[in-house]
Amino acid sequence: MFENLIAALKANPRTIVFTEGSDARILEATARLKKDGFLSVILVGSVDEVRKNAADGGFDIEGVEILDPAAYPEMDAMVSKMEALRKGKMTADECRAALQKGNYFGTMLVAMGKADALLGGATYSTADTVRPALQLVKTKPGNRIVSSCFIMVRQSNENERYAFGDCAINIAPSEDELAEIAVETAKTARAFGIDPKVAMLSFSTKGSGKGDDVDKVRSATAKARAADPATPIDGELQFDAAFSPVVARTKCEGSPVAGQANTFIFPEIQSGNIGYKIAQRLGGFDAYGPILQGLNAPINDLSRGCNAEEVYTMAIITAGLK
Repeated sequence: MFENLIAALKANPRTIVFTEGSDARILEATARLKKDGFLSVILVGSVDEVRKNAADGGFDIEGVEILDPAAYPEMDAMVSKMEALRKGKMTADECRAALQKGNYFGTMLVAMGKADALLGGATYSTADTVRPALQLVKTKPGNRIVSSCFIMVRQSNENERYAFGDCAINIAPSEDELAEIAVETAKTARAFGIDPKVAMLSFSTKGSGKGDDVDKVRSATAKARAADPATPIDGELQFDAAFSPVVARTKCEGSPVAGQANTFIFPEIQSGNIGYKIAQRLGGFDAYGPILQGLNAPINDLSRGCNAEEVYTMAIITAGLK
């Protein structure tokens, strides 16, 4: 599944920063990336602590760059840059204090072009990874929000892949935000070899249910189509109508998406989070993500329950995506 991303990294060398450089899972993944040789790593943390933990775990990180915020020689320049980015919302002293934390320090390495991508969250919360990204790297022109996507891959057949958005970031997106999530998730799907057919999910199919929630999904569908007319997008659709050709013929014959959807947009975080975890635990799917969408630079969030394999794969995803 990762061949195209690895090929892109070999053709266009990149550097990723890990904000929690002393964590054993990060160190194990770093050692593997160093051995593979297609992605450079910067570890944030105390040099002595990082090296000790690597030695204790038997992880070869010799030659990997380690940057300690407490001893960073370019800290004054970093503080000035951060103060300018915050546009009066933080003083120089407040910026300096924030930059002692790996999440802010790592994000500023990306903002200053010293790293191409960032992966955090092994010990930080999602908010602690996303907040510095929004404040310092900011969203891409034309994007109003950061959203997320999971790539779901069936364990028995890695060619069976689906994109689920947004299951991790936006709690109750507006119809404009839902439309943006649909467009961004379609872009992410393409990066993983999925030709997106986007279903805007609801408890209703084409008016079978009524209410504000249904109206929101229907309006978001129209806005997503207007924003991305080249991508098949339809809604509102129940999951069975979106996924099953038999049900689709009964409920919404003639839809360009129903019965063949591979990119699913959930109406809010609760159903999205439940949905992807059901697919994981009952459906035999691996979930890759959350992959953050809409930022000016590739920055992603790990689960605090992640293992070294997940760190390794998310590093490839993060740095390999444009």
